[in-house]
Amino acid sequence: MTQTTGTAAPAAHEHRVTSEVGRLRTVLLHRPGAELKRLTPRNSDKLLFDAIPWVGRAQEEHDAFAEALRERGVEVLYVTELLQDALEYEGAREQAIADAIVDLRLGDQLRRVVEGYLRDLDPEDLAQTLVAGLAHEELKSGHGLVYRLMDRLDFIVDPLPSLLFTRDSSVWIGDRVAVTSLATDARRRESQLTGLIYAHHPRFDGVEPVYSPGLEHLEGGDVLLLSPGVVAVGTGERTTPAGVERLARQVIGAGLAHTVLAVPVAQERATMHLDTVCTMVDVDTVVMYPPVAHSLTAYTVTLDDGGLRVAGPRPFLEAAADAMGLDRLKVIDTGLDPVTAEREQWDDGNNTLAVAPRLCVAYERNIETNAQLEASGIEVIRITGSELGTGRGGPRCMSCPILRDAP
Repeated sequence: MTQTTGTAAPAAHEHRVTSEVGRLRTVLLHRPGAELKRLTPRNSDKLLFDAIPWVGRAQEEHDAFAEALRERGVEVLYVTELLQDALEYEGAREQAIADAIVDLRLGDQLRRVVEGYLRDLDPEDLAQTLVAGLAHEELKSGHGLVYRLMDRLDFIVDPLPSLLFTRDSSVWIGDRVAVTSLATDARRRESQLTGLIYAHHPRFDGVEPVYSPGLEHLEGGDVLLLSPGVVAVGTGERTTPAGVERLARQVIGAGLAHTVLAVPVAQERATMHLDTVCTMVDVDTVVMYPPVAHSLTAYTVTLDDGGLRVAGPRPFLEAAADAMGLDRLKVIDTGLDPVTAEREQWDDGNNTLAVAPRLCVAYERNIETNAQLEASGIEVIRITGSELGTGRGGPRCMSCPILRDAP
């Protein structure tokens, strides 16, 4: 009897995140590229950067960040590589092009020109253009009234420099992914591209979304998985109360959580998301910005007879500890004194990424916060971030965990 041999089907990849601190196994990053070179004093405010980064140095810093993760056994995936793979599929190409040309500024005639231009690109060049944008002067075939009246320095397809902060456009809750609904026009296509990867890349075949773009505004930097079954969601400038309510209904209904804490976050430039004032470094320990540590409140959302029950508000630390089944949450302050705390808060001293319990990545420049972490028994992996931080984000913002061990 003749046996027929064939290529074995690839092993299915596991995707599951139930906490902030379980050992990190797989993470999604975006290596900064040509999109950062598009930043100028003229457009940096619109594109949400405080300064014009030195791109080569930012890439070196990001490469060192990725290598620090690999050295500790973390698989690093890159957005652009996954996007390029996904664009090999016709459905992904059609969706990506449609999302890129929906901008009402273009008008019908220029939209048709841009569509034709994008359709002629191979997957690598299309991925590059979708991320780095398409400048007016690069579209040599451009014509018509809209094209002629545009400033030659304008972008027809805007670049996405904030794609660097992969946490914002998606967050994994259990074995499902919340592809978020970003609040600002400058960032909305980030979620669309991220969602396209999850929908079309073979690695994520069968993954079910638990949130999607087009729903109420929700950003991943506001979502903290405090423990299995307990999710805290900040609400303020970027994530609306309606977004928190929608996510609570989705994750509790899917059995991914039993409690969602809605946490109002005072809106200042250095406190945009919940993870800019609170991150976790151990199963029972958070690092927090002192001015908000004891003033932050939370509303506790649970399921009650098929509907959502809302209780509170209560002090955040108290409500979180109760939901997590702890006597209390330990707190490590950002900085030592009020002035240091404010400076290191601005420099993302609070925005740590846990690689495992009691092991985190932090910017090296936050000397006092890192010293406090180590005095509390937390090992700190220091990385440089003088250029990466110009977009106001730290190691947690720059990383989307896809697989973590149970804490």
